Amino acid sequence: MGWSTYISLEIPAQDSMTEEEFFRFCVANKHIKIERDENKQILIMPPAGLESDGQTGVLYATVFNWNSKLKNGKCFGPSAGFTLPDKSVRSPDVAWLPIEKWNTLSENDKKTFGHITPDFVAEVMSPSDDFKQLQDKMIRWIKNGVRLGWLIYGEKELTYIYRADGTVTKIEGFNNTLSGEDVLSDFNFDLSILKS
Repeated sequence: MGWSTYISLEIPAQDSMTEEEFFRFCVANKHIKIERDENKQILIMPPAGLESDGQTGVLYATVFNWNSKLKNGKCFGPSAGFTLPDKSVRSPDVAWLPIEKWNTLSENDKKTFGHITPDFVAEVMSPSDDFKQLQDKMIRWIKNGVRLGWLIYGEKELTYIYRADGTVTKIEGFNNTLSGEDVLSDFNFDLSILKS
């Protein structure tokens, strides 16, 4: 079988696709991770490397377990799509939003790419990612209302913390612990568990 056997992606006119049409387009191509930027340009996201995906899984599980104890919000993995105020549709590796925000969503929003901005997002750098593009994505998350964001670059053991006030802090080494600050109350993430 040739490569073309596996590709069924037909991209309609991007600038004229409604939100409903874009959602149907994503469902029709569910074997591909798709985002859309604020200019309605479709972005095909490559699969993650095994190591970075494992790190994403560890981070998601840690946030999920913290949230399960407090039951104060909703936790999402890399398949969730959020429609942001700038009209882009983005999928972070890990996201969390307070239960009060979740409860404001309509049933349709809960079943599709909800019109809501998470309070917390995390992106884990994969060899298939472009670092500058991921940094730009983090800035766009913050501009759209994310209060706390982490960009984790496992290969170099670097973490960048993005905050709503526009500050960015660089943490070197996986011998540090990240704080959920005033967004993820009493949450701490020991970066050393990403080494194993």
